[in-house]
Amino acid sequence: MPTARTSQSAKAKSSSRASADTKTLDDLFYAALKDIYYAEKKILKALPKMAKGAESEELAAAFEKHRMETEGHVERLDAVFEIFGKRAQGKTCPAIDGILEEGEEVLEEFEGAPALDAGLVAAAQAVEHYEITRYGTLKRWAEMLGIEGAVDLLDQTLQEEIATDEALNELGDGGINERALEEAA
Repeated sequence: MPTARTSQSAKAKSSSRASADTKTLDDLFYAALKDIYYAEKKILKALPKMAKGAESEELAAAFEKHRMETEGHVERLDAVFEIFGKRAQGKTCPAIDGILEEGEEVLEEFEGAPALDAGLVAAAQAVEHYEITRYGTLKRWAEMLGIEGAVDLLDQTLQEEIATDEALNELGDGGINERALEEAA
């Protein structure tokens, strides 16, 4: 015979399933939107540190350029929240926290080393790849949900993130990786 405790546990599980069943793509979109909002705010704080730590003036300039673009990303996200009818707010994102922590480790562990800038490029690309996946997904979901104004805003940011990743590739291939290799020899 079930006890009161067992019955309460079964009810809680049933209630949990019911509430999980009512979650929709709208809810998922909103959760991902809060996630990338948090990420962009954290990235805004990290980019000046990366620019200051970079040895290459080109890389420092790239980080500064992306900081200014990231301010625009936050503004666009504010607009997407408004279009979606929700208050702009972030939700802690352990993924971006971990990626940014790795970047900080590169700054500390490779300070003054020939491979510092190559490590910073790699760390920045990890951030870009995260953002590209998030914006790509959000754009697709906005299309599916019929949030037309949001689709264009998310796509604009997605294209900027892709361009930043390509620029980082060019910096790495344009000498940063080679300098790290040559100076180490």
